Amino acid sequence: MTLEERALEWIAPYWNAEHLVRTRDWVLELEPDASEGLRLAALTHDMERHFPPTRETDLVNDPEEATEYRQWHAERSAEIVSAWLREQGADDRLAAEVNRLIVAHEVGGSHDEDVLQAADSLSFFETNADLAASWYTSGRCSRERARAQLTWMFDRIVPQRARTLGEPLYEEALAVVDRA
Repeated sequence: MTLEERALEWIAPYWNAEHLVRTRDWVLELEPDASEGLRLAALTHDMERHFPPTRETDLVNDPEEATEYRQWHAERSAEIVSAWLREQGADDRLAAEVNRLIVAHEVGGSHDEDVLQAADSLSFFETNADLAASWYTSGRCSRERARAQLTWMFDRIVPQRARTLGEPLYEEALAVVDRA
C-alpha cells in the first residue's frame, strides 16, 4: 500500500475528510505532476482538527486578523502529520516537504505552497459552504462575517487558473450563506 493510500485510510474517520480529498483532487487539477509531498500535504493539511484539543475558527475578528489562529492551526497540523509520517517510515526529505507545505497552507508563498493554498480554498467552497452558513445560523457570527471569510479565502488565491476555476465555486458558496 502506498503512503498516499495509507493517508486516505488515516483521514477517513475525520468529519471533514471529503474536504481533504477534494483538496488533493484540486491540487492535481492545478498541478497534474504534483509531487508526493504536495499530494500528501493536501490530504492531511487540516488533521489537527481531528485530534483534541483543538480550537474553533476565530470568527470574532475580520478574517485578515485571525493570523494567530491560522498559524497555530497550520503548525499543529504539521506536527501531527509529521508524527504520523515518522510512524509510517517516510523518509526525512518527504516529511520535511510535507511539513513545510502544511505550515504554509493558509498563506502560500512558493509555487507549490500557493497551489496547496488555492486547492484548500477551492475545496472549501465546494465542500464546506454549508459550514460557513452554519456559522451564521448558529449565531457564531453575522452573515456578513461568514461572507467575509469566503471573500478572504477567494482573495488569497494566487494562481490565476485557480481563481478562474474558483470564481463560480466562490459565488455559489456566497449564495449558500445568503440562503441560510
